[in-house]
Amino acid sequence: MRNGYSRPSAGVGGVLPVTETPFTEIWVYLSASPLLWLTATLVCYLAADRLYRFGRGSPLLNPVAVAVALLIGILTVTGTPYAVYFDGAQFVHFLLGPATVSLAIPLYRQRERLGALAVPIGAALLVGVLTASLSAIALAAWLGADIATQISLAPKSVTAPVAMGISEKLGGIPSLTAVLVVSTGIVGAVFGTGVLRLLRIRDDAVKGVAMGVTSHGIGTARAFQVSPTMGAFSGLAMALSAFLTAALLPSILDWLGLVGG
Repeated sequence: MRNGYSRPSAGVGGVLPVTETPFTEIWVYLSASPLLWLTATLVCYLAADRLYRFGRGSPLLNPVAVAVALLIGILTVTGTPYAVYFDGAQFVHFLLGPATVSLAIPLYRQRERLGALAVPIGAALLVGVLTASLSAIALAAWLGADIATQISLAPKSVTAPVAMGISEKLGGIPSLTAVLVVSTGIVGAVFGTGVLRLLRIRDDAVKGVAMGVTSHGIGTARAFQVSPTMGAFSGLAMALSAFLTAALLPSILDWLGLVGG
């Protein structure tokens, strides 16, 4: 002992015993709180949004993609299972319902234009749904994927809850479908507006339908960042494409021989 400090005694083999640091004690305390992961989710998104604004709205800095990457890093570093994270952050999941319903407000404001574009939008939705599903199945089959993977890919452009339900009912892998849905949404949000610009499509209603059909909710969030009109039509396309996919995909897969008739 020197100056009142006692050095810890060595354990077996002369190795000092592992002691908890103040940070470890704080982490154990925080990890037991159900608000930890809700707070972490909000902080990550706010940081991602600040980065997005700092980058002058670059689609490569999409707030959803950056926030997801930050959360994955935190969960990996802390060794936290996803189930533990979801228990704390499930309030955000609950808010997806009210957020989806609220998309009706900007759409109502576009009701006059919606009536004039009803037939073109209907045709675009049908073609978009068929193209999204059939192209995914064809590419997966060409690359040698098994039938379960092909089925899991088919609803990748539909909003996650509907896509996972379709996949489960038809014999796919819901967890794989969920990953594919999120990946599709992020890719669409990051590159969609750039592709539409290259194609010289300037009508926000047309761009919104394209984003909603191909990249569901994440793409719709990006569309609202561009303009309220684009976001409104994207929300409409997202909802109707989910309905059409659920109605048509079983018959399409049956016709292709991927599910039992």
